[in-house]
Amino acid sequence: MKEAAFYEAVGDSAHCQLCPHFCRIKPGASGICKARENVSGKLVPASYGQLSSIALDPIEKKPLRRFYPGSQILSVGSYGCSMHCSFCQNYAISQQTPQTEYYSPDRLLELALSAKASIGVAFTYNEPFVAYEYLLECAQLLGSESQKVVAVTNGLINSEPLRMLLPFIHALNIDIKSFRHDFYTRHGGDLDTVKAAVKAASQSAHVEATTLIIPGQNDTKEEMGELASWLAEISPDIPLHISRFFPRYKMAHMQPTPVETVESLAKVAQDHLLYVYKGNL
Repeated sequence: MKEAAFYEAVGDSAHCQLCPHFCRIKPGASGICKARENVSGKLVPASYGQLSSIALDPIEKKPLRRFYPGSQILSVGSYGCSMHCSFCQNYAISQQTPQTEYYSPDRLLELALSAKASIGVAFTYNEPFVAYEYLLECAQLLGSESQKVVAVTNGLINSEPLRMLLPFIHALNIDIKSFRHDFYTRHGGDLDTVKAAVKAASQSAHVEATTLIIPGQNDTKEEMGELASWLAEISPDIPLHISRFFPRYKMAHMQPTPVETVESLAKVAQDHLLYVYKGNL
């Protein structure tokens, strides 16, 4: 079995260094993401090549609105996530272990090349960074055949792994779930890490951001103004997708976000950014 990158063996424990959780994983156990496991003292990427979802999607569905608009892209997902959001829209694969089929990087490339209408491959649906080794190897191989590589991610990755990956990624949609530290703490993330990822990625790839608006959680004009202003400091050209929440997972009892809330927050963001899109209306 393949050995993972970015970990330190300490006795029989494997100390993962891929994301800011820095999981200390005992033999037979997995990290928070469920995708990286300690096997006899070595960290292995258990989800390597295990795909749960494959579809040919419009690029706008990622969502990417200003990266090859009107094109199609082969979209693949695996399982696992470095966060545990109670509102997760894809919890069946991010928080659970679904049925999968193994696709080696070569097999994925063959599939991508056979999809004539596709510009490349988007790693999406669950968190792609938890399958770091697979993503890196596939991205290198796909790029060598002029395929575009897209990552749809929560941005929860440490700086060195991200630095090594970015030369092979053409576009990212990074989910900025909130602009409040306590929100991220509640859902198992770290805002500073996500902000650093947005800054780093924007220097070498096309970046768009998404914020899912949840009633009573991250829906104030003040917070949206701070988020949009911060993005504009990096570049006012960064598109921001402001999406409407629908009840899912552990928040299935809630009401959808009012359309009026999304529209009012979009107006706030438009004071700072050139491209603001409303989603799930």
